Amino acid sequence: MGGASRYQAADIIDVSERTLKRWRSECGTVVEDQRPQAAQGRQPHQLTHEEEQTILNTCHRPEYQSLPPSQIVPLLADNGVYLASESSFYRVLKKHHQQHHRGRTKARRTVPAPTSFTATGPNQIWSWDISYCASVVRGQHWYLYLIIDIYSRKIIAWEVHETESGDLAKQLMERALLREKCWRQPPVLHSDNGAPMTSYTLKARLTELGMLMSYSRPRVSNDNPYSEALFRTVKYCPAWPTKGFASLSAVREWMLVFERAYNEQHLHSGIQYVTPADRHRGVDRKRLERRKAVYESAKRRYPKRWSGSTRNWEVTGSVSLNPGKVQEIERNKKAA
Repeated sequence: MGGASRYQAADIIDVSERTLKRWRSECGTVVEDQRPQAAQGRQPHQLTHEEEQTILNTCHRPEYQSLPPSQIVPLLADNGVYLASESSFYRVLKKHHQQHHRGRTKARRTVPAPTSFTATGPNQIWSWDISYCASVVRGQHWYLYLIIDIYSRKIIAWEVHETESGDLAKQLMERALLREKCWRQPPVLHSDNGAPMTSYTLKARLTELGMLMSYSRPRVSNDNPYSEALFRTVKYCPAWPTKGFASLSAVREWMLVFERAYNEQHLHSGIQYVTPADRHRGVDRKRLERRKAVYESAKRRYPKRWSGSTRNWEVTGSVSLNPGKVQEIERNKKAA
């Protein structure tokens, strides 16, 4: 190398310094890279070929083929089955070139933390919003009114109308309170600053009911993330008609089916992959305890495959909306 230092030589030939050091023998001569000829070592706890094939066959089953491993693994645990960890599922799928982004969704992004009240149980904080449902006729659409409980993620109530209005929103809120039997102890209601949400008709009725109202900050689009996330789930559902609905009744019929599937069957990632209805009823703890037992049993059978504890199947705790706003209020009190 003509007296050049190792790092300079490595930079010239565009390899790392460690690679260049490995290429040199003990006597200083350069030898051929031996890595391509090296035999692949087998890890002592590596999945066998049969176990990998079982994972692939499971992912190919009709009931799992449209689900990611993050959904498949909890469902298997519910049935008392443990094949491998969630990361192993992803690793096997990637190895066999079956881990690809599907559908029209964009890559996942970090959602800003919600702000202001904290729910420790169901029917303490509701979030609601209105979204468009397109028609097959260009320029025509209907309005989907949707209320979600942020603690359980359950769809509390919904309606589809031809117009946006505070009076329709008021009627929806009244029916939701009656349905959840919380008329005497109404939850906090969070929304953005749309016209129906801030209408005098709605605000007057909610004040009469003793229902505290919370609003997104002006010109901040991510202050109502629970409702926005739910609308995304609705419209990116595989059964959503991308070319629009034929009629108002067709939208309502579709939402009836979706509500049942979402509340009773959908495993929500934000609440440890239990259904919103289970968490709302308070039976999610038993379901998670059964999963924990399945994992502990698997660890006893294959203890060397775990370097630490099993997957965390603890119940999700309290859920907050706008914690930054609460902190700001406390700072203002101290400053005063």
